[in-house]
Amino acid sequence: MTDFLEGFKIGHYTDEANRTGCTVVLPPAGNVASCDVRGSSPSSRELVLLDLERRLTEVHAVLLTGGSAFGLAAADGVVAWLAERDIGYDTTVARVPIVPAAVIFDLGSGNPDARPGPQEGRAACEDAVASGIATGPVGAGTGATVGKWGGFESAERGGLGIGHAEADGMTVAAVAVVNAVGDVVGSDGRSIAGSSLEDGQVRAPRRPDTDDVVPANTVLALVATHAHLDKREVKWLAGRGSDGVTTSVRPAHTRYDGDVCFAIAAPPPVGAAETNLDVLGVLATQAVAAAVRNAVRSSS
Repeated sequence: MTDFLEGFKIGHYTDEANRTGCTVVLPPAGNVASCDVRGSSPSSRELVLLDLERRLTEVHAVLLTGGSAFGLAAADGVVAWLAERDIGYDTTVARVPIVPAAVIFDLGSGNPDARPGPQEGRAACEDAVASGIATGPVGAGTGATVGKWGGFESAERGGLGIGHAEADGMTVAAVAVVNAVGDVVGSDGRSIAGSSLEDGQVRAPRRPDTDDVVPANTVLALVATHAHLDKREVKWLAGRGSDGVTTSVRPAHTRYDGDVCFAIAAPPPVGAAETNLDVLGVLATQAVAAAVRNAVRSSS
């Protein structure tokens, strides 16, 4: 159990029997959001609204889910839950919740016919808390695995992790769902989990077997901070969050991964430290790397 960032709530729906689930992040009002897509095989909903060319800046929830493209249906439950609470973009005739979503492929981990849907998305919202957030094989990380680039027989359980980084009065928090083709590595480059481990000992990683590796992977991450940033700056921060995946997964961002990193800047409290975007970028990389590593440590 751990905390995330003041003003944010995170909730899970976990189906351990079928090895799937979903996770929702509920941010404070007045936020600015964007994302960075590094993987070649993403599956998503509403990401186009986060592009710099699009007018809207605020999101009302972000959904991270298992179930591959089927799991995107869980966003319908999140949208309905928010609408019932009159949360959304004011169109003058109705408030429309903006809920970007991205998925991992976990269909091979458990029952491929069990996928998060609207009811499960709603359950994740009902579960959302500001502190004491569960990590490990929960929510969207329930069916996650890592280390598949050396063959599925070497795969180990992934999961969901939370990480933090602080400097000069600024804090960045990150949540990561780790379902990578590659191994998770520590800051020293040595494998923590995956195909480079054998009987607890590090060995040389094998080259991917293209007959064995399928588009069944992805690391999803979200970085959050309190700062006055515009959308272009938030997108840049998302890119630095993706760098945290690059430093903690080997290999990262392959043709078989659908890696996506969201970034959200929430309004800072009165008297907060002056924002230094370059420092925030470093912190975003550190926080995501910590979240990825904590995901597999929490699942072991």
